[in-house]
Parts: sequence; structure tokens; C-alpha cells
Amino acid sequence: MDFKEIKELIKVFDKSELNKLKIKESDFEISMGKGFDGTVEVASAPVAQQIAAPSPSISAPVETSCTTEKSTQTCSDTINSPMVGTFYAAPSPDSSAFVKPGDTVKKGDTLCILEAMKIMNEVEAECDCKILEVLVNDADPVEFDMPLFTIEKL
Repeated sequence: MDFKEIKELIKVFDKSELNKLKIKESDFEISMGKGFDGTVEVASAPVAQQIAAPSPSISAPVETSCTTEKSTQTCSDTINSPMVGTFYAAPSPDSSAFVKPGDTVKKGDTLCILEAMKIMNEVEAECDCKILEVLVNDADPVEFDMPLFTIEKL
């Protein structure tokens, strides 16, 4: 089963009224269950991962948190991991990073690669922005919805 088939299976399962699903196909096994909080848990031998419903897209979600102190307002935008995997800042070990702090990127530009189940998934910018900080080191494992970049929307 490839990544696209798994993604589609998660979407269908999320929309169904089923609470649990287990599929075994030769040496591949996947089981899903819906929790009380509306999340879909996906366990695939030997990797276990939790994916919030609806299923993740390759474009990373952008999370915004704003706080107001007296008359100053500060906003912190982050680009979060759309899946569990291994973070790679560059397309190969001897290449330069896709982005570095201070870079301005356009919607659709590749920011990094997340490896999940031996599949390399490019994470693209969902909006035009400036990269303020890269929060993850190359080859570090990342969790679903973990902040990868601090950005400033343009």
C-alpha cells in the first residue's frame, strides 16, 4: 500500500461511522481507531503515528498565536509538521538547505522534506512568508503538528 492509498483510506475512515479498522496485506498492517477527542490513530507495523482528522496534507498547517501586552501586539506564526517523520532541511546531504532564516518564500515553495515510511514528502509553504527561525535540526524526528518554522506572513 503506498502513501496516497493510506491517505485516502484515512479520509474515508474519518468520514465513516466506524470506530476501528484493521487491514492486513502480506507484511503490511494498518489499524485505525477514533478517539473521543475526534482524532484518528493510525498504527502501522512497526511505526505508530497519530494523525488528527482530517488526514494531513503535504502542505504544512500554519498556526498563529497572538498576545496583546498593553499597547503592543506580537504575533507568532509557525509552520507545523503535517505528519510524523524525519525532518530533512535539504534534498541531499551535500546540498544546501531549502530555506534558512531570513529567506522570503512564496506559496508552494518547498521548505523541507519529511520522510515517513521510506517516502520523501515535500512540505510546501501555504502562504507567502519570511522564515524567521528553523526550529528543527536536520535528520531530527518530528511529531504531527510539531512547529518546524517560525514565520512572518507577507
